[in-house]
Amino acid sequence: MKRSEMIAAMEERGTVWDVIIIGGGATGLGAAVEAASRGHRTVLVEADDFAKGTSSRSTKLIHGGVRYLRQGRIGMVRQSLRERERLLQNAPHVVHSLDFVIPSYRWGSRTFYYAGLRAYDLLAGQLISGRARRLSSSDTCRYLPTLRNESLRGSVLYADGQFDDARLAITLARTAADHGAILVNSMPVERLLQNGSRVTGVAVRDRQTGTEILLHGRVVLNATGVFAEEILQMDATSVRNNNAEDRPQVALSQGSHLVLDASFLPGSTALMIPETDDGRVLFAIPWHGRLLLGTTDIAVNVASREPRPLESEVDYLLDHAGRYLQTRPQRSDIRSQFSGLRPLVRSGSGSLSTARLSREHFIHTSSSGLITVIGGKWTTYRQMGEDLINHAESTGGLTRKESKTAQLKLHGFVTPERRTEGPLQISAVYGSDNEGISNLVRARPELAERLDSRLPYRAAEVVWAAQKELAISVEDVLARRTRALFLDAHAAAEAAPLVASLLAHENAMTESWKQQQIIAFRNLALNSYAAGHFHGMNHDSCSVNPFK
Repeated sequence: MKRSEMIAAMEERGTVWDVIIIGGGATGLGAAVEAASRGHRTVLVEADDFAKGTSSRSTKLIHGGVRYLRQGRIGMVRQSLRERERLLQNAPHVVHSLDFVIPSYRWGSRTFYYAGLRAYDLLAGQLISGRARRLSSSDTCRYLPTLRNESLRGSVLYADGQFDDARLAITLARTAADHGAILVNSMPVERLLQNGSRVTGVAVRDRQTGTEILLHGRVVLNATGVFAEEILQMDATSVRNNNAEDRPQVALSQGSHLVLDASFLPGSTALMIPETDDGRVLFAIPWHGRLLLGTTDIAVNVASREPRPLESEVDYLLDHAGRYLQTRPQRSDIRSQFSGLRPLVRSGSGSLSTARLSREHFIHTSSSGLITVIGGKWTTYRQMGEDLINHAESTGGLTRKESKTAQLKLHGFVTPERRTEGPLQISAVYGSDNEGISNLVRARPELAERLDSRLPYRAAEVVWAAQKELAISVEDVLARRTRALFLDAHAAAEAAPLVASLLAHENAMTESWKQQQIIAFRNLALNSYAAGHFHGMNHDSCSVNPFK
């Protein structure tokens, strides 16, 4: 994916796109893969970066949702489990099986959990290794060696899916591009183009150059998640008919996560906490050599582009983890913390808590023809894309074409090894692209240098991100092309000068740009992701480019 070539294709005079997609998160990228693989001429524009918002801030699970089964949402669970199976088949380099243990401290609770998880298994397919089974107290402690064992009565073990959300987003972007789609980040929509009462395209502006580009198309899809209302407000017919149209009501829910050292729960098995003070379930999950705790579910009123965990959320997560782990984690143990906003669909009186609102998606078509999608979750991104393009074909006059994505292998696909437990190596997310990264290191041995001793990433991944994955900024690289910011905010901040130097070299940027990038990223890491303060940071370390 070359950004200059993508923009050149966007600027071709006289081009009429079949599908214009606004938003580069899970839903928009899924729709792009769906449309492009069917042969529709497809363009996607993203105001910031792919998966910049909600889609990079999930609990990293591809699952049916055990708690949704408890709520009686059988259809949603069955659909999610079907999509889980498809992802395991089509993207085994990004999605894998992971064992979970639910501990029992009360008589009878283990039998209750086991019955529910057997029902969960009956709804699932065959790719997840193993089936739910009961464990004794001693077996439970072998799987979870740092679990509190006072009054432990055993546990239930089951398997589900885990993934790297931002890397799946980049995989989808590259898959869409492989099928002819044009995708550009840092390209916000400024206004909708309308012919009479019909939306016929969008006007976008390249944040890198300030250039305005007009895109004309047959169908425009609003897949901007928590910011969907901003695009709806650009639709003149939607504004005029605000009271008459049956527009979706968006409820915002914030989910926060903490990242700790793996020593708090070593091994390759996750812990599910089935009972919390607010009735949710919590997870403690091994992920990329760290332990991920999450998630919360609190209602918020304003959609922020950089949401932050509330003090109460941090306390909630630390407190519940401390009830189950032998060593109670403290704030000083937090390597990184992050929040994401879920766009949920509210109906009826609107009295339900966000925890009770459906995670299913809702498609709305304005009288102007603008199609907006609200809700959904990562696990069902493919189904959302299929539903959206089916809807676009039927309402936008496009040629009806059969969906191919249920069996479509995603970019980087490699035949998976037969695995029984545990997460994949962090480099596995590149799949067949690992060979290209290795070639970079062979050609330029200095690119084997680690970005920081506390991070698993090398300089080669930065160069690859710039050359092949439309990475523009230090944040693009350290937050989403790699997951450095989510694994260790302090280490990521220390790595910023080296990353800025590599990007400046690849993209022919100035020293001033490099300094601005370092400052901006360090402010982001300190204010939003780090639980403490930076110590001993050399702010002049960005002045030398070791690879120039």
